[in-house]
Amino acid sequence: MGFFIADLHRNIEQLHKEQYVGKTATDTFTLYRGQGLSNTDFERMTIAKGGLVSFNNFLSTSENIKVSLGFAQDATKNPDQMGVLFIIQIDPGQSTTPFASIASISAMKREKEVLFSMHSVFRIHDIKQTDGNDRLYQVNLELTADNDPELSSLTDYIREKNFPGKEGWYRLGSVLHKMGQFTKAEDIYQVLLRQTADDEHTARLYRQLGLIKRVQGKYEEALSYLEKAFKIRQQSLPLNHTELADSYDDIGNVHDNMGNYPTALSSHKKALEIRQQTLPPDHFDLASSYNNISNVHYNMGDYPEALSFQEKALKISKKSLPPNHPDLALIYGNIGEVHNIMGDYSEALSFHEMALEIRQQSLPPNHPDLAISYNNTGSMHKIMSSYPEALSYYQKALEISKQSLSPNHPHLAMFYNNIGVVYDRMENYTEALSSYEKALEIRQQSLPLNHPDLATSYNNIAIVHEKMGNYPKALSFHEKALEIRQQSLPPNHPHLAMFYNNIGVVHDRMENYTEALSFHEKTLKIQQQLLPSNHPDLATSYNNIGVVHARMQNYTEALSSYEKALEIRQQSLPSNHPDLATSYNSIGVVHEKMGNYPKALSSYEKVREIQQQSLPSNYPDLANSYNNIGVVYDRMENYTEALSSYEKALEIRQESLPSNHPDLATSYNNIGIVHVSMENYTEALSYYQKALEIRQQSLPSNHPDVADSYNNIGIVHDRMENYTEALSFHEKALKIRQESIPSNRRDVADSYNNIGVVHEKMGNYPTALSFHEKALEIRQQSLPPNHRDVVDSYNNIGIVHEKMGNYPKALSCYEKAREIQQQSLPPNHPDVTDSYNNIGVVHDRMENYTEALSSYEKALEIRQQSLPPNHPDLATSYNNIGVVHEKMGNYPKALSFHEKALEIRQQSLPPNHPDVADSYNNIGVVHDRMENYTEALSSYEKALEIRQESLPSNHPDLATSYNNIGIVHVSMENYTEALSSYEKALEIQHQSLPPNDPDLAASYNNIGNVHKQMGNYLEARTCYEHVIQIVQQSLPSNDPDFKNIE
Repeated sequence: MGFFIADLHRNIEQLHKEQYVGKTATDTFTLYRGQGLSNTDFERMTIAKGGLVSFNNFLSTSENIKVSLGFAQDATKNPDQMGVLFIIQIDPGQSTTPFASIASISAMKREKEVLFSMHSVFRIHDIKQTDGNDRLYQVNLELTADNDPELSSLTDYIREKNFPGKEGWYRLGSVLHKMGQFTKAEDIYQVLLRQTADDEHTARLYRQLGLIKRVQGKYEEALSYLEKAFKIRQQSLPLNHTELADSYDDIGNVHDNMGNYPTALSSHKKALEIRQQTLPPDHFDLASSYNNISNVHYNMGDYPEALSFQEKALKISKKSLPPNHPDLALIYGNIGEVHNIMGDYSEALSFHEMALEIRQQSLPPNHPDLAISYNNTGSMHKIMSSYPEALSYYQKALEISKQSLSPNHPHLAMFYNNIGVVYDRMENYTEALSSYEKALEIRQQSLPLNHPDLATSYNNIAIVHEKMGNYPKALSFHEKALEIRQQSLPPNHPHLAMFYNNIGVVHDRMENYTEALSFHEKTLKIQQQLLPSNHPDLATSYNNIGVVHARMQNYTEALSSYEKALEIRQQSLPSNHPDLATSYNSIGVVHEKMGNYPKALSSYEKVREIQQQSLPSNYPDLANSYNNIGVVYDRMENYTEALSSYEKALEIRQESLPSNHPDLATSYNNIGIVHVSMENYTEALSYYQKALEIRQQSLPSNHPDVADSYNNIGIVHDRMENYTEALSFHEKALKIRQESIPSNRRDVADSYNNIGVVHEKMGNYPTALSFHEKALEIRQQSLPPNHRDVVDSYNNIGIVHEKMGNYPKALSCYEKAREIQQQSLPPNHPDVTDSYNNIGVVHDRMENYTEALSSYEKALEIRQQSLPPNHPDLATSYNNIGVVHEKMGNYPKALSFHEKALEIRQQSLPPNHPDVADSYNNIGVVHDRMENYTEALSSYEKALEIRQESLPSNHPDLATSYNNIGIVHVSMENYTEALSSYEKALEIQHQSLPPNDPDLAASYNNIGNVHKQMGNYLEARTCYEHVIQIVQQSLPSNDPDFKNIE
């Protein structure tokens, strides 16, 4: 085929000499060519208007416009093509480009065909639509003259770059290299290498082979060839010869690619030194040195130096190159990348678009450098959050590279990586992971084991695993990334800070807080050495350290870190910047945790204020603010405001997010929480089920958030006393958590705890104790010793021991809980009152009434300091103190405290609330003790009436009311009424309590006593036998009730 092409070219040359010799400008004529162009090629041609175009094959034209127009019109039938009629002006006196009329020998005489040889060059003058047809265009071309200045400049430059003074195969190899035909170029150079014995030619061929291997990503082979070339030149050339500078540059570029930055910088500086000694100050090779040095500074993180050297390179290049030269595109791209890293995104995009435009005009459509420009432009769109545009550019870059590069070329890995980043930002984690893994596979095949790009792949895969909740995998990949970077970077390099930060974040997610804190502090230490004191990255590190301290319940430390972050951001950012909102939000979270709800609310409202100034009204972050404000109102028990805020958050999310987005599930979940607090359990269950439905659609079946939904539904069923359902959902939650997270994670402990709570309520005390002890063991392993969850475990174990009558053990657990709280919480924190209250209950059970009273009074004192005067918890304290006074025989005091409790509950609770019934019940007890039976009966009946309205018909508290009414009737010797009430109590207890519950024994005992008083001794004996049977099964032999029965 090569011989045929050469022969055809010579024949066209011969005919051209015969037909057009001696012709002048007066012999100018017009030719036509009609054809179809792909939409992409047509777009590229319109961009090149005013520039040059070359046809890379033999070009057939016609003197007959109708024939050519017919071809152009036929092309419009293909929807993927544009019809183009080229109108070509030919001045035969201005150009030696070979063309010839072949009408006499053509098979199609009427076409009057004129044939041009390969690679004829024309200038594009005008492009315009024809006959109103938006798919048919006329393009006016002119054959370039031999003295065309732009063509001459470009041709001279290419000759100078490709073995000046050499012809034939050398130049062909270089052209193939420029066109991206690397394998063909390498074949030519290898043939030439075998045929030459000349050191000068050998060195140049080694260099060309090294450059090809570098482009192919085969860096070790590239370095070997380039060092051979350098060794030959070093032996034969003066020390300041420019070819030695070329070798230093070539070797430096490969070291740069391999991540050996100090070695690369040293080589490039040697090249620059030689060129400064031997070349004029505006020589293009100096621009090349500046560019190379800039690239290394960029890779080392020294961005101002990188920009400075790029600008020096650009200044020289503009003087020495034509405006559409590919090397100018390279420099524009490099400057764009430095502006990008420095945060000047508009400047960066502008420079990358200039680079792309030049490459579209000057390079073949599948050239690798075009892929680089598409990639860089895509990166800017990604940074500016234009994700569909970014994905489109990245995919164009990948498509080009697949055509022109080997399948394991590092650039392919880069494009897969970038596509992965966009999918990650779009929260399409499966596609992101797939792209990242393709990038890693290529890099593992083509790069050294310690190459920085491998670290990048490991890091990106880790980030996706983290977002998917696969924390152990995330940690493993982050650690691989860090190990590589530690080998190639100085210990205070900013990239190391980034990797330390990422590992800290994963440890935080895994609740390894000590490890997380250590890595975040390493990040901060590096940043403090490198960055100004008000740099935003320092604020980010302080923020992350604050997050970990908050998780560890070191709230004072957390608040300090968050406030440092806020101070930096206030100095360096505009007043409505989103990062300021982040700081206020974090401070609000800590105040919320510390129980400083007004301060928390103030911080969250500042967040919302910033977001309302800077974000659209339906932006998801605004929903997050409403959500957080709702949380604080919930904590303040202002449930109406909480519900309103949560509903605003839900409304925004419904407008801005897809119907199965996880944040919608969060809103439904939070609204469910408020309904639980308001005891609207049916409503709560409905919202929790909506949250579960979304999570099942949008998340993997074993995702922790699915477990959270099961857990919450379990809690509602627990409150509704559907214990079997509650247990089922808690067990589903536990199963998912055991499958998806480490066994020592906090959520696993929560599941054990919740299952323990349900078993305790079902009277399965040994089983409950076992689950609570498992929860405590995990919490002691994974949480700081003063964490509130550890307190909860001690409290819950105490409750079970209390129910089992193991009062000393219960007391020990409650005291441990109080001890932890005193170390970690302010003295007036509401949680401390809970511990004093629990300790008081046990002392009450042990009949240590003085100790019980002391604990209850401490709880009351704290609540009086920290709560509003009508808060229900104050009523609880008054109630408990009243109970103890009643047991100590201080009936007037007991009555006074119970009446205070009732007054508060009547003000703060609905009239049919069970707690109001409890107060009436307790007042009845005191009147009973004071033998005010009429008053006692009235109070008990009010309590019963409320319980009948508000509780299920088989609720144990109804049994308590019937029992107490029975007691008063006994005291009033109304035995028939008493028996009726006791039997109603027993009937309810049979439905709601386990068969060995002590309350059943008490009811049988009461009924037995009434039968005995009524002379029904057989019935009384039967009842007492039931009592003995139950007591033997349920109480320890040292229990006071056991002794009473005996």
